[in-house]
Amino acid sequence: MTTVMDRAKAITITPTRAPLIGRVTPPGSKSITNRVLLLAALAKGTSRITGALKSLDTKLMAAALRDMGVGIEEPDETSFTVTSTGTLKAPGKPLYLGNAGTAMRFLTAALALVEGEVIADGDEHMRKRPIGPLVTALRSVGIAISDTNGCPPVTVRGTGRFGAGRIEIDGGLSSQYVSALLMAAACGTGPVEVALTGTEIGARGYVDLTVAAMKAFGARVEKLDEATWRIEPTGYVATDFYVEPDASAATYLWAAEVLTGGRIDLGVAPEDFTQPDAKAQAVIAQFPHLPAVIDGSQMQDAIPTIAVLAAFNETPVRFVGIANLRVKECDRVRALSTELARIRPGLAHEEGDDLIVSSDPALAGQTLPTEIETYSDHRIAMSFALAGLKIAGITILDPDCVGKTYPGYWKALAGLGVELEERT
Repeated sequence: MTTVMDRAKAITITPTRAPLIGRVTPPGSKSITNRVLLLAALAKGTSRITGALKSLDTKLMAAALRDMGVGIEEPDETSFTVTSTGTLKAPGKPLYLGNAGTAMRFLTAALALVEGEVIADGDEHMRKRPIGPLVTALRSVGIAISDTNGCPPVTVRGTGRFGAGRIEIDGGLSSQYVSALLMAAACGTGPVEVALTGTEIGARGYVDLTVAAMKAFGARVEKLDEATWRIEPTGYVATDFYVEPDASAATYLWAAEVLTGGRIDLGVAPEDFTQPDAKAQAVIAQFPHLPAVIDGSQMQDAIPTIAVLAAFNETPVRFVGIANLRVKECDRVRALSTELARIRPGLAHEEGDDLIVSSDPALAGQTLPTEIETYSDHRIAMSFALAGLKIAGITILDPDCVGKTYPGYWKALAGLGVELEERT
C-alpha cells in the first residue's frame, strides 16, 4: 500500500480483492462549518466550534473573517474558537475565496454589515459561477452592490446595517442565496421577510440547516409558509456548537460498502444526519437495483457518487432534477457524462439536463485504462475513485482537489485496504 503524497499529480486505484471492512470517521460537515463560522463571527463574545471541517473551503472562510477583524484560533484539527465584537470591519484588501461557493454567497450578503467598501473575489472557476439573483435581491433593499456579468467578483459598499422589510429571491439556482439572506437578516434594523419568487428551490433541506444553526446562535426565525421566512432583528449570541459529520463525504463510503459487499462503520447512523445528502443512503442501499429514475434535486452533492455507482447497476438509471449541477465547481452533468463515457463509450450521455447512465454489471473485473479528468472538482475525483474499486486501470488526475472538502479521503481509502499508486 502506497502512502499518498501531498502533491500527487495522479493516483491509480487497484481494484479490491475483498470486501472493504473497517471504521472511517468522515470529516465535519462543510455546509454546517461555514454557516457557524459566519454566525459566530456575527455574535458578540467567544464561540467554540467542535467537530468542524478543516479543508480548503473552510480555511478560506476563516481567513476572510480574520481579514475583517474576527479572532479565530484553531486549538486542534477539528475545532475553531471564534472571538468577535459582533461586527465585521472593512479589510484592507479584496477577500479571496477561491472556489468556495458557500463562503462567497454567505459573505456577499453579510458584507452589507461592513461599514465601507469590500470586494469579494475568487479563482477562475468562481468567476464563472452565478451570483446575480443574490445581488439583485440585495439591491432591492437598498444595498449598494455590483457584480461582474452576474458572477464574482462582487463589490459591496456597506453601511454597517442590513435594513428591514421584504426581500424576494429566486432560489431556483441555489439554496445558498436564500441562506445568505436569512443569516444576514438577523442583523437587520427591523424584521425582515425573505420570500421566494417561486416555490422552486435547489436543495431546500439546506435552508432548514441554516435556520437550525441560526436558532442555535439566538436568532428568531419563523417559517410563514413554504416560500416565506420572517427573521427578527435579534443579532446573534456566542455559543458552543458541535458540527456533525459530512453527509456528502459519507456517500462515498456508503457506495464503497455496497460496491464491495463490505461493512464500513462511520460512527453515525444515516438517520442521525440532519443534512439533505443523507437521503442518498436509502438510494445507495438499493444497489444493484437502483431506481430507474432518480431525482437529484434535494441531494445534489450526492449525485456524482450515485452516478458512478449506477455504472455497475443491473439496469440503466436516469438522473433528473439536476440542472443545478451545471453551475457547481464545474458542469457536473457534463463531467459525469464525459468521464463515464471515457471509461467506456456509451456508458453515459446527456438528454437536456438529464444524465442517463447505461449501466453494465460486467464492467466489474475488466481492465479499462482510463485517466479521469477531474476539472478541479473534488466530487468528480472522489466519486470516480469508486470506479477504480471494480475496474483496473482507473487513474484520477489532480487528486489533491479533494482537499476542498475531504483532505483525508485518500488516506481513508488506504486505511480500508485500498491500494493506491501515486504519480508525482
